[in-house]
Amino acid sequence: MMDPNFLTIAEASDLIAQRKLSPVELTEACLKRLDNVDDQLNSFITVTGERALEEAGAAEAEIMRSGPRGAMHGIPFCLKDIYETAGVRTTGQSRLLADNVPDTDCDAQERLGRAGGVLMGKTTTWEFAHGGPSWDVVAPPARNPWNTDHHPAGSSSGSGAAVAAGICPATMGTDTGGSIRLPSAVCGIAGIKPTYGRVSRRGVLPNCFSHDYCGPMAWTTEDVAILLGIVAGHDPRDPSSAREPVPDYRAALSGEVAGLTIGVPYRWLEEEAPASAEVRAAFDASLDVFRSLGARIRSVELPPLEQFDDAKKTIAMSELFTIHEKDLRTRPHLFGASLRYRIICGGLIRAEDYIQAMRMRLVLAQEVQAAFGQVDLIMLPTAEPAGKLETTPHNWLFKHKGWTTAFNVSGNPALSVCNGFATNGMPLSLQIVGRLFDEATVLRAGDAYEKSTPWRDRRPVLSAKVDA
Repeated sequence: MMDPNFLTIAEASDLIAQRKLSPVELTEACLKRLDNVDDQLNSFITVTGERALEEAGAAEAEIMRSGPRGAMHGIPFCLKDIYETAGVRTTGQSRLLADNVPDTDCDAQERLGRAGGVLMGKTTTWEFAHGGPSWDVVAPPARNPWNTDHHPAGSSSGSGAAVAAGICPATMGTDTGGSIRLPSAVCGIAGIKPTYGRVSRRGVLPNCFSHDYCGPMAWTTEDVAILLGIVAGHDPRDPSSAREPVPDYRAALSGEVAGLTIGVPYRWLEEEAPASAEVRAAFDASLDVFRSLGARIRSVELPPLEQFDDAKKTIAMSELFTIHEKDLRTRPHLFGASLRYRIICGGLIRAEDYIQAMRMRLVLAQEVQAAFGQVDLIMLPTAEPAGKLETTPHNWLFKHKGWTTAFNVSGNPALSVCNGFATNGMPLSLQIVGRLFDEATVLRAGDAYEKSTPWRDRRPVLSAKVDA
């Protein structure tokens, strides 16, 4: 049996079902790995070690009696520290909530708990999933396990680092402009932003009401499919939750992509936000893989990236200010400088601008859906490789133009998978976007790509001194 820290959810659950691996052994290995390497990564802000071992013991006893409930029974997972957990500190990485212990669980924790998952703890984020990376908040920012001098991208940063480093096989992140896909991309793992409304946001600290998404992150697309099958579904206590049937995502991973038509927004990649030579070469090679599997590639026209960015930023800054206005006026000193600056900007936006941005959002979303009348999937890179971890300029948010935000605006499901490595060893990434509520096809394509390429066989190597 391979090192338990580098088992996928699918592999570990099969071994548990065959009584070849116990949930306690797996959880102990994960906790040991965390103790050995997380001083390099800062991926966890709160560890629930005793609870995890108790839950693993209970899962083991139940599995011995009557077999596993499903693929997550006895499997450790962690949650981004904006997911509320009853009796476990939930800080949002903010000094405003440094001692916050919720009384109730979020919907995702409820569902994962019912599936028999084992909660290991809460992972590092940016302050309220927006301001960062920051050193003036509850804990230091997470680092990238492929090179700890580099960043692990957006606000689900600790979650991405923990999975890539083999600390925990399963996690939940959130995505308001790319913060599931970007950490997944630069940490070399898989992560999906589902369709808007597919996964409940109840009990998750908000960033932007109209653009927030919850979704799973794991080492493989198959593992993401397992997790999404558990956390997806209507939640009557979340007004944004959709009443759509949830298919068996794992069963849909047939490996068959022949006949699919893949659209590429070449104008985005060549004119509006040109990809670097390494990213473009990896992307073109990924398209060749899909051609070899029988898919067709064609160009697709989408509205300018700048329109998506302008609409989203206008809406998001207005809603961010609405969420935090009271604390900003009464306790501004408890915010980190990065978030405080971004909140203040929202107070300068007029109601007319917000309403026009919401109208523009609808038009843009309709144009994206119209494009799916011509193609089954849209593909493009997720992000450039991770750069050095450092404080970003306050105006970075307004200057940055990426390839992820458009699909927060449109509501479409979008998956990031690893598609190679840059010359400096940092992961490269492929983004796969699908029709509304068609996560199954997105996941099928991601899984087929992973199984046709060697990238899942490579893991980051951390210092032997603490990794021993």
